[in-house]
Amino acid sequence: MSQKIVKPYDSGQSKKEEVAQMFNNISANYDFLNHFLSLGIDHLWRKKAVRQLRPLKPKVILDLATGTGDFAIACLRLNPEKIIGMDISSGMLEVGKKKMKKRAFDHIIEMQLGDSENMPFEDASFDAITVGFGVRNYENLEKGLTEMLRVLKPGGQAIILEFSKPKSFPIKQLFGFYSKILIPFFGKYISKDKRAYTYLPESVEAFPEGTNFMGVLQKVGYHADKQIRLSGGIASIYIGQKPSEQ
Repeated sequence: MSQKIVKPYDSGQSKKEEVAQMFNNISANYDFLNHFLSLGIDHLWRKKAVRQLRPLKPKVILDLATGTGDFAIACLRLNPEKIIGMDISSGMLEVGKKKMKKRAFDHIIEMQLGDSENMPFEDASFDAITVGFGVRNYENLEKGLTEMLRVLKPGGQAIILEFSKPKSFPIKQLFGFYSKILIPFFGKYISKDKRAYTYLPESVEAFPEGTNFMGVLQKVGYHADKQIRLSGGIASIYIGQKPSEQ
């Protein structure tokens, strides 16, 4: 089943180009809006996602769709030797680089411009990969996941944190109102980009979450049998493992 393509704008550019433009547009206010609109719950979600990697004890981590680097910072509690945060938005990375320097994390966390679907890394370069709210922005989901699998070491894990769709009353109804009415209203007002926070609920709606996404992970080659639903199903953690060498 082909995935519906949802883009931020109707500019005639590719989804990848439009997503980069969108994040460049909102980069100055992104951190504030992200924490404000999630009521700070996003911090707790990242902490729980990072805890899934503790048994692996990864030393080299790749954080894709890193934005301003919040997931990369959360990964520091794993005591890695190196974290590379990669994003297609130069605007987001500039904010992230200043954050890393200010907090003295820049000796461990390297912020790098790049495309998750075509990465400049050797095969089997990373012990673990994290992606926070980014895979639904991929232009070609299977290609992006396959590329992630390529740069993972055998036995390495991909931890994917992504929005999902609550199924139970009243969380389903409350989240629908919040994501489709309140988030676009405040997002437009604060970010000055009228489409960016309308795109968010549209992209969540189009994303093949739950067992459908687990099926995509398995299709491209991951061992993927674990989904952790968060906050009544507002978000989910997916764990995909690269098969060990025989």
